[in-house]
This record gives sequence, structure tokens and C-alpha cells, in this order.
Amino acid sequence: MGMIRPINEEEKDTTIAGHFSDLNDPRIDRTKRHKLADIITIAICSTLCMGESWDAMEEFGQTHEQWLRKFLELPNGIPSHDTFNRVFARIDPDQFRTCFISWVKSIEPKFDGDIIPIDGKTVRRSHDRANGNKAIHMVSAWACHSSLVLGQLKTEEKSNEITAIPKLLDLLEIKGCVVSIDAMGCQKKIAEKIVEKQADWVFSLKGNQSTFHQDVIAWFESVDLDQCCRDASVFLEKKEKNHGRLETRRYYYFTDHSLGHYAEQWKGFRGIGMVESIRDDGKKVTTDRRYFIASLSGDVKRFAQAVRSHWGIENSLHWVLDVSFSEDANRTRKGHAPENYSILRHIALNILRKDTTSKKSIKLKRLRAGWDTDYLEQLLDVLQAA
Repeated sequence: MGMIRPINEEEKDTTIAGHFSDLNDPRIDRTKRHKLADIITIAICSTLCMGESWDAMEEFGQTHEQWLRKFLELPNGIPSHDTFNRVFARIDPDQFRTCFISWVKSIEPKFDGDIIPIDGKTVRRSHDRANGNKAIHMVSAWACHSSLVLGQLKTEEKSNEITAIPKLLDLLEIKGCVVSIDAMGCQKKIAEKIVEKQADWVFSLKGNQSTFHQDVIAWFESVDLDQCCRDASVFLEKKEKNHGRLETRRYYYFTDHSLGHYAEQWKGFRGIGMVESIRDDGKKVTTDRRYFIASLSGDVKRFAQAVRSHWGIENSLHWVLDVSFSEDANRTRKGHAPENYSILRHIALNILRKDTTSKKSIKLKRLRAGWDTDYLEQLLDVLQAA
């Protein structure tokens, strides 16, 4: 099993254990009864197998000790739940995140052409009122086509996403990709950072960029949209019917417009877009318009793909973390543990997403991994880098 068996120096960069081998052990020598690699491996396995607490990690280790001894040294048996808690509360999250991103690059070296939504999520039960600590807010980058978490960064609250996003971008290889960000991240410095990384951007435009927002609205109100509907290079329509409701989405994207002077302020700015959503539930018809700016050249199809794919981070990451990993119910609060546990969940989710042998849901895959060690080994081996 490539992931957790002992590795030699030549193999160091080819397994997940290798990618996490440079992580500094935060413990003093006299307290190191258990190897850090063993602790991390058991934590990952437990998280794959429906474990959602430090107690679950200990229980997983105890019930799978004989199996684990095929790959791990376990010089003093299985670590206690307190040991897992203390170690993950003290591991440097910046180092842990760097190791995570290094591992992701090894299993998916190129994301050229992918849509990369970046968005934040608050881990609601991670707040600690007794010590005055707010719930952590994780900003994550998600590769839509690859269905992988590329990286994440903790902020103290949602408003800090503006400063967190450029730091996260610095850690990622996004050349040739399209980065989509909601209105809070619609910032000139973020656009500049994305262009520096040789990628394109699509930003949702709202009131926080009030003048630009109003100018884009005014431009769309000045053109004949009915006439535009005849031009396939600037107009695309999609219809979906779900739960008795018909939704029509009309995408407009123009690179030939009168707002080119904004390119002096917004690095890479080329186009303006609008999405008109019309919902008909049989009783009432509602219409909503959303506006965007982008660095994309070409026709409306790429713009529509980027806007639609942005929901991938909500539906395929945030929703899955809540429903399949019970993230919002997790009460981990001590030290760096909330952020590090979030990274553990991202590791597990990436492993489960990369498994193509089963078409079951993430939750059912986790259940099966807990019941069937052969399948668990398969999950771990499938991510060994070539």
C-alpha cells in the first residue's frame, strides 16, 4: 500500500507519507511516544472511514491495529484521543497546508484550462466563546474539472477574504486557468495577481464597486438585447426543469463595449457580462440579473462555463463537507486544530473524488472504507504519485 508503508529516501516525494515527511514535529523529544507519520496516517484513515473526532481516531486505530501494523511502526501502540488533539492543535498549519498543496500537485500536475472557483466557508462550531475565539473561515480553491481541492487558507472572518485570496493564489499553479470569485473578491489587486500568475479571471460585480457596477448596468440598459440574442458569439441560453420549476438562464458577454478605460485600473480587463435568470414555478415568474467583469477573450461560451462552474465550489465542496463530513457540527477548537482538521477533511475528500472504481456517494464510500480494509487500501493506493 503505497501511501502509508515505510518509505526510503528515493521514494520520499512519491507518496502522501513522503509529502508530509517534512512537517516539523511540534512536540518535545521526551513526549514523542508515537511517530508523527503514524499519527497523521491514522488521522487520514479515520477521516476517510467516517471518523469525525479525536475519539474516533483512537477508536479506529484500536479496531484496526493489526491491519495498521502491516504498514506502521506503532512503537507504543495506538495514540490516545488526547494525543491526536494535542498534536494537531500544535502542528504549524502553514506547513501542513504547504505539504497538502505539494501532494495535490503530485497527483494532478496540470490544471491548464480548468475553472478554479475561490470561495470561503465558515466552520460554524469552531468558535470558542470561553476564550474569545470566533469561528474560523476557510477560503478554498476548487478545480471544477478535476473535482479537487487545490488549497485553503484560514481567515478570522469573511471580510478578511480580500487579504487571504492573494496569499492563497501565491501558493497555487493556475497558469492557463480561469479563476472565478464572487463580489467580495472583486478587487483590482486580486485581478493583478491572477494575471501575474498567467491566468484569466471572472468577477461578480456588485455594490462594493459601485461606480463600475452602475456603469455596467447602464451599458446593458443602452443596448438592444433582443438584437443581441441573434448573435451566438455574445448570447447563450440554457433551460433546466427541476422540481416542477422551469429556469431559463441567458448569458451575455461583450468584449466590444464602451468601458475600455477601466482596463487602466483593472489588470487584464476585457469584457462585461450579464446573466439573466428567469424562474417559472407555474404560479409566479421572477427575473434576476447579475453582472460580471472578466479578462476573457473570445465568445460567450467560456464566460457561461466560468459563471456556471463557480457554483461547483458550493455544491461539490461546501455542501459535501457539511452533509458528508458533518463539518459544521464539528466542535474542534483548540489551537490550530480547527484549521488542520479542515485540511484533513480536504485530503479525504480529494482521495474519495479520485477514486473512479465506485460511483457511490461520498458518504457511502466513507462507510465502505470503514467496513472493508481492501477498499481502504485501494483508496490510499490510487493516489500514489507515478
